[in-house]
Amino acid sequence: MDFLRILIAILLPPLGVFLQVGIGKHFWINILLTILGYIPGIVHAVYIIAKK
Repeated sequence: MDFLRILIAILLPPLGVFLQVGIGKHFWINILLTILGYIPGIVHAVYIIAKK
């Protein structure tokens, strides 16, 4: 299941974070990072998924 979440996180980082933790502070941080740059959003999403 984590592999699927990481794949989703690469394609749509906020969706990957949402599937892992729901709507919370990490979701909003990821939205901001994705707007500022796609790569930081991906890195944050993969980190959140791998950490849990």
